[in-house]
Amino acid sequence: MPPELELRRIVKRFPGVLANDHVDLAIEKGEIRALVGENGAGKSTLMRILYGLYQPDSGDILLRGRKVIFHSPQEAIRAGLGMVHQHFMLFPSLTVLENIIYGAEPSRFGFINRATARQQVAELMEHYGLAVHPDATIGQLSVGMRQRVEIIKTLYRQADILILDEPTSVLTPREEEEFFHVLRRLADNGKTIIFITHKLDEVMRITDQATVLRDGAVITTVRTAESSPAELSHAMVGRDVLLRPGKPLSTTGNVVLDLEDVSVRDNRGQLAADHISLSVREGEIVGIAGVAGNGQAELVEALVGLRPVASGRMTLRGREATHATVAERRQAGLAYIPEDRGHVGLALDAPLGDNLLMGYQRRPGYGRRGLLNFGATRRHAQQLISQYGIKTAGYRETTANLSGGNRQKGVIAREVAHRAPILIAEQPTWGVDVGSIEFIHRQLLEYRQQGNAILLISADLNEVMSLSDRILVMYEGRIAGEVPGAEATEYGLGLLMTGATSAVRHG
Repeated sequence: MPPELELRRIVKRFPGVLANDHVDLAIEKGEIRALVGENGAGKSTLMRILYGLYQPDSGDILLRGRKVIFHSPQEAIRAGLGMVHQHFMLFPSLTVLENIIYGAEPSRFGFINRATARQQVAELMEHYGLAVHPDATIGQLSVGMRQRVEIIKTLYRQADILILDEPTSVLTPREEEEFFHVLRRLADNGKTIIFITHKLDEVMRITDQATVLRDGAVITTVRTAESSPAELSHAMVGRDVLLRPGKPLSTTGNVVLDLEDVSVRDNRGQLAADHISLSVREGEIVGIAGVAGNGQAELVEALVGLRPVASGRMTLRGREATHATVAERRQAGLAYIPEDRGHVGLALDAPLGDNLLMGYQRRPGYGRRGLLNFGATRRHAQQLISQYGIKTAGYRETTANLSGGNRQKGVIAREVAHRAPILIAEQPTWGVDVGSIEFIHRQLLEYRQQGNAILLISADLNEVMSLSDRILVMYEGRIAGEVPGAEATEYGLGLLMTGATSAVRHG
């Protein structure tokens, strides 16, 4: 029998970049195959070709031995492919049933046949163990339930091959475990799954084989049971990678950031962060863990001046800052690595050099009387590009041309370079590869060792536990508990993330 899916000698070029370099890939029916590699390794391009978003310059796609060409995602869907994106493609105001059947509604006499749709969806849910109430509104569901809806939506369209892009990035440990059970059940029922992730522990837990891409080419394909995270990371990066950073002892000093009963409202006027009190000291990393959507984003926006504080008090280095502007907070010593690097952290249409200085251009040495010192700004940019290993054609290159990992390195380089006393780091390694994660973690720990304070907000529990001296967990806008970093376990933090009222330290 031919493979369920086969890619032969796929080549895709963009101006100045060979994104896919004669890629061969063969996946069997019922297999869960990991696709891993650094940012810019060619994974996304390859999946976009497979899903009909791009056309290959050369090479063939075969389904069950038959050559196919997809000119659009609709053609790929009709051929039995389904894709679950990292950011869910659901309508929050519609019900589960309406989202699942949208665009593929069964009809009778020109009207949507809801009875038939309900029966078909119920049968899918029962067969694959994917129970979700069909009349629940998407906006009312947890992230884990929304992900189930996305999978049911692809199965409803009769997908035999599922492409999952970073599928666990927003799940609690319990939701992740349930999700893996679903994947194994799907594979046992003959579904073929391509699993794209940067989390190598997940690769080891759920996949049958792993294919590593580097610089657009396939480096190796290994049976997961016969490999290890160290072997995979070496293949991805071309060198040994420290997967868990050593955290040296640090002496804490004065309180740099202090919040007293701070409340923040969301865009609908609802309370998103509810009476938050916390402090961060010199030489300390305080982590905030929690599933996305529990008030972390609104709290961070209030901390950096992008959203007003509804009530409570904030001080920076002992000075009142509750209603300070973004510029005033910068001047007081606050730096910020935002989650949304594309819209908040960077001006994508501007040159990289401009982005590496943005927010600090008025500092002595870079400008005078409203005019930039171009020699100083150029030297500053070139130094950071070299120091942080940013892969670019030069400081004049448009930032939009950089890969996600290199954009993130640019943001971190800019914010860390000026040694602000307090750094707000929001999802600092979201969507970046294992080599970049190692580098970013090392930079954050060095920043702490120099006596600076860091407030780390991350949905990655391994990251929070690896870096933090103290960990706070947010649930439904409140601090659900605090755990010393040295005593934290994934199990205990996971309980707090689901609403448990006391910290479980030893699991």
